[in-house]
Amino acid sequence: MEDISRLEVFVGPTGKRRWSDEFKGRIVAETLVPGVSVNEVARRYDLRANHLSSWRRLAKDGKLPVPEVAGAEFAPVVIEPLTDRSEPAVEATGSPVEIAVGDVVVRLDATVPAKRIAEIVRAIGA
Repeated sequence: MEDISRLEVFVGPTGKRRWSDEFKGRIVAETLVPGVSVNEVARRYDLRANHLSSWRRLAKDGKLPVPEVAGAEFAPVVIEPLTDRSEPAVEATGSPVEIAVGDVVVRLDATVPAKRIAEIVRAIGA
C-alpha cells in the first residue's frame, strides 16, 4: 500500500443551500443598478447566475420583495383591468403614447387601444 503524502479537506456548504427572501431581494436589487451585470453579482456571492436570474424573474412577477437600492432602476407596471370589453374608436387627436424601458422607447399612435398597449408592455417586459 502506498503512503499518502498529501491530503486536502474541503470545508464549505454541501447540498442545497436555502436563502431567505430578504437575502434574495437584496441580491436582486444589486443587479438592478445600471452597469452591474448578473454574472458579476453572482460571482460576488458565490451563486450561479441562472439562480440569480430566476430570482430576478420572481421579483419582476411581484413574488419576491426587492428593497430600495440607490441607483437601481426597477419599476413594476400595474395594469388595471378594463371595465368594458369593447373599446370605442379613438380619433388621433391626442399626443402619441410612449413606453420607455431602459434605453428602449416604443412610440404608439394615440388611436392604439389600451388593450394593445397593455400587450406591448407585457411583451417588452416592463
